[in-house]
Order: sequence, then C-alpha cells, then structure tokens
Amino acid sequence: MSVDVVTFGCRLNAFESEVIRHEAEQAGLTDTIVINSCAVTNEAVAQARQSIRKLKRERPAARIVVTGCAAQTQADMFAGMAEVDRVVGNDEKMRSGAWQATRAAFDAPLGIDASEKVAVADIMAVTEMAPHLLDGFERGLPRVFVQVQNGCDHRCTFCIIPYGRGNSRSVPMGAVVDQVRTLVERGHAEIVLTGVDLTSYGADLPGAPKLGQLTRQILRHVPELKRLRISSIDSIEADRDLLDVIADDPRLMPHLHLSLQSGDDMILKRMKRRHSRQDAIDFCTQVRRLRPDIALGADIIAGFPTETEEMFVRSLDLIAECDLTFLHVFPYSRRPGTPAAQMPQVEGGTIRERARRLRAAGEAALLRRLAAEAGATREVLIESDRQGRTEHFLPVAIDGDERGMVRRLVVTGHDGVRLTASTGDVH
Repeated sequence: MSVDVVTFGCRLNAFESEVIRHEAEQAGLTDTIVINSCAVTNEAVAQARQSIRKLKRERPAARIVVTGCAAQTQADMFAGMAEVDRVVGNDEKMRSGAWQATRAAFDAPLGIDASEKVAVADIMAVTEMAPHLLDGFERGLPRVFVQVQNGCDHRCTFCIIPYGRGNSRSVPMGAVVDQVRTLVERGHAEIVLTGVDLTSYGADLPGAPKLGQLTRQILRHVPELKRLRISSIDSIEADRDLLDVIADDPRLMPHLHLSLQSGDDMILKRMKRRHSRQDAIDFCTQVRRLRPDIALGADIIAGFPTETEEMFVRSLDLIAECDLTFLHVFPYSRRPGTPAAQMPQVEGGTIRERARRLRAAGEAALLRRLAAEAGATREVLIESDRQGRTEHFLPVAIDGDERGMVRRLVVTGHDGVRLTASTGDVH
C-alpha cells in the first residue's frame, strides 16, 4: 500500500501534505499513514490524537508518522502514544532526507529505536525556505496552492503557531514565478498564494520585496494565468502595490480574507495585534472603494481572556461595519506557553455562546451576499460536476462535468447555501 496523508488545519498544511506524500513515496515508504497535524486550538490537537487511534484500529499493520505544528510543539506527547511509530518536525517534513531516514528506521532489523522515534529540530533555527514544485498535483485540477512564505515574526498573545512554524521566511520571487508558470502550463486555472503570514513576504529577501510586488511580477510574467487568489492577509501590512493590483488587474480575484481577530481595541491590545478597530474599518472601506464588488472575510476569536459582553458586541458589530461576507469563528482556546493562557479566562459556556452568535451573524451576512448576486454575470471556475466558485469565492450549484474550465454564468438566485445560475460560455 502507498502513503496516505491525513491533513488537519490550514491551506498551507494542505499544500505541504502533497509535498509529504511525494517525498515519502520517493523514499520508498509503504503502508504508512502520515498525520499532518494542526496546533491552532486544543480541539485540533485532540482531533489528531483521536484520528491516530482510530486509524491504528482500522489498519493495525500500518506505520503511523505524526508531523505538522502539533508534532513540532508537542513532540513528546505524540511520541508517547503507543500507536505512533515516528514524529517528524515541521521543517523536516518538507525534506527528502527526513523521509529517507524514516524508511531506514522502519527497515532496521531490530525495528525503530526509541531514540530515533522523534526527529524534531529547533524550528527557530530555520532561516531559509526552498520552493517545492509539486509533480503530484493532478493535471487540470481547478485550483492549486503555491507556498510563498512560512513562519511568523509576530507574537500574538494567543498564538502558538510561531513555535510550530518558526520565524518568517520567503521563497524568492523568481522561483515563485517559475512555479506559477509551470502550473499554468499543466492546465491549472487558478493559483492561490499561501503562507502563514503572507503580508510579511519578502522581508528576509534581498531588496525586501513585498507581497504586492510579487503579485505584480506573477501577473506580468505569466499572462496565461486566468485567476490569481490571495489567502489570508494581515490588513495592516498591505502595501501600496498590492492595493494597486487589487484595483487594476481583474485576474486578481476580488476576495480577501483578513486576520482581524477582534473588534474591540482593548482586546486587540491584549492580543498584541498591530491594528485598531478603526484601522480594520478603514482598510475595508479603502479596498471596497478600489474594487467595489470585493468580498471580504475575516477570522474572529470569541471569548478571548478578559472579553466582556460589551467588548464582544464590538466584534459582532464589526461584521456589518466591515461588510464581511465570510466569517471564520474560533472559540478561544487556551494554549500552554502563550501569554494569554496566564490572563483571566472567560467561562467556557460563555465562549461557546459567543461563538454561536458570531457564526449566526456570519451566516446571515453570507445569505445577504448570496441574495445580492441575483442577476449578476460571474466567471465561475468549475470545481466538480456539482459546484463551482465565482471570482468572489461564492459557491455555485453546477450540473455538468467541465472541471477546471471557467464558465460565464448569470446568477438566477440561491438555495440558501449556493448560488444558482443559468448556463453560459466555457473558456
């Protein structure tokens, strides 16, 4: 049997899972399950542990390797699980040598030695990032990710991810452009730039280029690219070039996801965020002026330590004030080792109730946007025989199999979850 990779967490992990699968198979591993874990919440770590136990029951002969952010930050905990055969660090997982060493350890006559079970180095010592061009992406896959950045130099008080990912590092612009060009030549219609802290891109590179410059270079040098999309950004770091591209180039999709986290200034300070409530509102107003139809999403944390009802309501109100369409709600999760873990905690039931209210407001906001699309003509990327996505990342019900094609459709309404549309051109 081949290598199976089970992915938890972010889009970056999804991309890296493809690298893991390729490198592990190239190393000759067979009948191996790799858990690419997430550490953003306690629940994410618990889900990884549950998955490990379940998979071992289902496939007792398979080797289980754990990697990802949770493996980096809690290596000993995973190594202590009887079901786990090896723990591989977050930097090591992207390197062929780690998978060759794993294969050698599994093939040793006496089996894997306890001292070899953990292969996790100091992530903070990693200063460079090599590009990974994936041969494993299925040709014609509608949307593929290109990792341009990893790690984070900021230390938000709630966040453990820098300790799982290390400090910020970037892929050189030329290498990114080459990757995008190759993927477009293979038939991929939409490229998504991804990273841990995308708007910090380039600070470690010669000349310190920014995300906007990278975006310009991609669009200039790969004219055949149909659609370029940017994943989550920190609005306070958005540079002038990026704003200009948002305004001027229709191939950059009119959809941004913002790391806002709260709508209350005191909570933002306690989170050690670098923007204020007004900064968030001003940014949303600015990009909407540049691209009036843009769809905006945001991450919001419910129940951060010391959050009062009044503070929470400011986050709730921010959905309307920023005219957000997509909301990712995170109930606050106490992560040991972070400053927020030492702050006065909000009661668990209150956190869950606030998260519920945020999600309900987010669902209402999405329904309003779906309703407002009626009559609009949209370019829809076909993802499957049942669904496509507009430029704004809104889902569209599809009947037919033209995966990877872009169809011009007229929106006729919605079913409460997805847009409905009449048939149109394929191109």
